[in-house]
Amino acid sequence: MSVDPPSAVQIVDHQRTGLVLLNEAMRVRYLNPAAESLLGRSVEQTIGEHALEILGIDDASMATLARALQSTEGLTIRKLEMSGPDRIPFLADVSVLPFSDQTGILLELHPIDTQMRFSRDDQLATQQQASIQLVRGLAHEVKNPLGGIRGAAQLLERELLERELHNRGLREYTDIILAEVDRLRDLVDRMMRLRSTPRFAGCNIHEALEHVLTLTGAEYGGEVKLVRDYDPSLPDLMADRDQLIQACLNVVRNAYQALQATELATITVRTRIARQATIGRHRHRSALRIDIEDNGPGIDPALAERIFFPMISGRPEGSGLGLALTQTILTDHHGMIECTSRPGHTTFTMTLPVAQPQADSTSILVPP
Repeated sequence: MSVDPPSAVQIVDHQRTGLVLLNEAMRVRYLNPAAESLLGRSVEQTIGEHALEILGIDDASMATLARALQSTEGLTIRKLEMSGPDRIPFLADVSVLPFSDQTGILLELHPIDTQMRFSRDDQLATQQQASIQLVRGLAHEVKNPLGGIRGAAQLLERELLERELHNRGLREYTDIILAEVDRLRDLVDRMMRLRSTPRFAGCNIHEALEHVLTLTGAEYGGEVKLVRDYDPSLPDLMADRDQLIQACLNVVRNAYQALQATELATITVRTRIARQATIGRHRHRSALRIDIEDNGPGIDPALAERIFFPMISGRPEGSGLGLALTQTILTDHHGMIECTSRPGHTTFTMTLPVAQPQADSTSILVPP
């Protein structure tokens, strides 16, 4: 049986390197899915647009590209600052390959921070797993004596009642003991839930997000403006709905809490599709991206690299478990969560593959 060779377009579409094709007028003729992901623009949005606008580069770099068009030799522009999704800049080495007939140039985009990010992510993942194991071990050790303390407090309360020696002050003491033990027990239960195997089924991300926004709206009131920027064409994904709701709920709650002293407080929830998405070191044909933005004061830079670790919180009253649990849920879904923050603009981005690989890694689970 003969197999047709892949076409040039198929080969280019599956390249992990971002490729942008410009014509002699420096307008976009084509870009592959990897470039779409890097630039945050779809091919439909960019065809015919000028490179200056699409790439977000300065006039000097644009002049270099124009000179390359008149040359027959390729060149590389090092550490070029370009505009990514939501106009967030990133650095890339750009290889410029002119066509021999001077009808256009091909740009290869190589983000220079990619390998650094992989190394950093691997290190953070290892540290987080060690932290989770430590916290769960601690939780297990704490839970047993908590049961004994609660039982002793209940016996003390019953003894006081039977002997009629109690008064309001003594009952208040036992009530405090029981309430604090229950609070600690709930905290320990949350620690123990830092690892729970997801139950995958077809899930509509917008239904899950609306559930989250209903819960947080009822909890925090209507003082924060909610902006929904949904892509209605998104497919269902394979996910554990309850865990996905919990993951998003933790992030949205944090956003509400960060906005308590912010005027004109706004939370934006955005959904998009990402084609040929790289999550960690794995390439996925399609993935869903969820952005949760707020215009609060931002995250303390001293905490920025550790916010997903257990017991790390930017609030004195925070337990530091919410984002750690969210990261664990996303990891168990073969997804990832990232954060960018500056005063007035904080964005948590969750990326989830539409289909889930099965345990034998030879097949995948797809939504019904």
